Amino acid sequence: MATQGPERTPDTRHDAQPDAQRDAQEIEAALATLRRGAPEAMDRLLPLVYDDLRRMAHRQLAAEPSGHTLSTTALVHEAYLRLADQSRAEWVDRGHFLAIAARVMRRVLVDYARRHRAERRGGAERQRVALEDADDAGAVVAAQRADELLALDEALARLALVDERLCRVVECRFFAGLSEVETAEALGVSQRTVSRDWTTARGWLYRELRGDAA
Repeated sequence: MATQGPERTPDTRHDAQPDAQRDAQEIEAALATLRRGAPEAMDRLLPLVYDDLRRMAHRQLAAEPSGHTLSTTALVHEAYLRLADQSRAEWVDRGHFLAIAARVMRRVLVDYARRHRAERRGGAERQRVALEDADDAGAVVAAQRADELLALDEALARLALVDERLCRVVECRFFAGLSEVETAEALGVSQRTVSRDWTTARGWLYRELRGDAA
C-alpha cells in the first residue's frame, strides 16, 4: 500500500497577486474618474485603500504609551472622513494617494495632541500638578508625547520652508509609517533618495528640536 506524502498547503501567493493587481487597477480607475470631476468615485476609492489607512494607523499607534486614548479604529475613521472631503484633490495614482494620506494622518494626530494639551491645561496649574502626580505613568508619558508631537509639527513647518520634500518624507515615514519603498512610490523618487532625505531630515529636526529645548 503506497504511503501518502504530507498534505500540501495551498499556495495562495498566485491567488493574492491577481487580487492585488485587480485592486490596483480599480484604484487607478477610481482616481481617473475623480480627475474627470466625478466626486462619487470617492465612494469606490476609499474602501479600496482602507487597508492602507488601517496599516498606517496601526504602525503609528503601536509604539504609543498606555495612556494614549486614540485607538487605531478612531484614527482610521477620522483620516477616512478627511480624505472623503478631498474629492477635488488631483490624485495622480496610488503613490500620490499615500502621500496625501500621510499628510492627513499628520493633521489628525496633531489635532488630537492639541486637544489633549488643551484638556490638560484646562485647569491651569492645578490640573497640571494632578497629572504629574497621577498613578498612571502612561498618562504622564502621553502628555509628554503630545507636547513632543506638537513641537515636531512646528519644526516640520519650518523644515518645509527649507526643503519641502524633506518634510514630505518625514510625513510618510513617521506619521504614516510607510517603508522607504512605499515612501519612494508616494513621492515619485528613488528609494535611495528617500533614504538620504530621511537621514538628512532627522538630523535637521534633531538639531532644531534640541535648540527649542535649550
